[in-house]
Amino acid sequence: MTVPRQPSPPDVPGPPGPGSPEGRRPEDRRHMIRRRWLTATIIVLLIGVPAGYLLISANQSRDSGRDKEKKYSATGLTAGWPSKVQRRLYDVPVPPYSAEVAYYETNNWRTSRLYVQFLTSNEGLETFLEETGTSARRLKKDDITISKRDQKVVGWEFTGPGPWSGITHDQDDPAPTQDIVVNRSNPDHPMVYVVSRTTP
Repeated sequence: MTVPRQPSPPDVPGPPGPGSPEGRRPEDRRHMIRRRWLTATIIVLLIGVPAGYLLISANQSRDSGRDKEKKYSATGLTAGWPSKVQRRLYDVPVPPYSAEVAYYETNNWRTSRLYVQFLTSNEGLETFLEETGTSARRLKKDDITISKRDQKVVGWEFTGPGPWSGITHDQDDPAPTQDIVVNRSNPDHPMVYVVSRTTP
């Protein structure tokens, strides 16, 4: 005679162990709000702070450019470098890494002129003069070679602290002739003024 099988008892879950996921206490509302607030703050700092710095830097750069434009527009000069074509045509090789670069060009049926100013190093000045066909040794002390007329065109006034020196580098047409004035009030960074004229 067979005894009928008893159904096995259903699995009854035991108490959760300390390492099981069910062992964690449910997160209360206050803790959840604090965690989310902390996460949001970190995200804002990671994204917002660099973006803020970029925005401030861009505004400062734009304001600096506007200040230069205002400064030079009153004299007719344009802040920035002459084009490569202008530099080649008028033989004004502005040295790399120059600062305070500005220029102005005039053209008429008889003579074209390029006015350029830049702040450079002593090495940059020597290189510039050599590339135009002269040298720093040929600069003459207190010789303001740029005429009053040309000074007036772009508002240059060579009356500040010096020492000042200058040279006129004459060349046969159609090569340009350059009037160059150098201010060494900062002995390490001379300010250079050039008027290069050519006859079409």
